[in-house]
Amino acid sequence: MKTKSLIVGLLACLWVGSVAAHQLKSAVTTILFNERTGNIEIMHRFNLHDAEHAVGELFQKQQVDIHTDEKTRALFAAYVLDKFKLATAEGEPLPLSSVGYQVDGRDFWVYQETPVPKKVTGLEVSHKALQELWSEQQNLVNIEGKGEIKSLQFNANDDRLTVQFD
Repeated sequence: MKTKSLIVGLLACLWVGSVAAHQLKSAVTTILFNERTGNIEIMHRFNLHDAEHAVGELFQKQQVDIHTDEKTRALFAAYVLDKFKLATAEGEPLPLSSVGYQVDGRDFWVYQETPVPKKVTGLEVSHKALQELWSEQQNLVNIEGKGEIKSLQFNANDDRLTVQFD
């Protein structure tokens, strides 16, 4: 009986470990209108496991360790910066500056900003990160600081989505 319980326990541990290592294939981005700084601040959060898999596939890297390899962190951050675009509701591109990136626990963060345009009635957003790798990749974008929080959900078929402010 003890042997059977031990085997069941070991199998459960293996199953939990495989679930924990499973790719989430989702990212969350926050676009924050910061009145204090006069900037639109953009914070992209990716699951570290997803980011490492992506670097391996996108750049044919055999050994990928974002925790310890600065070049790998910079490579993935540059990729994210390239795949995210922001424009006014009228389609005028907003120039995004890189503010940095960091590993925080199980997440990889990439930061950007741009000055708030004088008159902004809405945004046009494009967020294609990881969608060329995984068709099931979901990129959620939350927009805060312009009234009620608004959300955009990007699927592989979405190129640009828009949001209007009240």
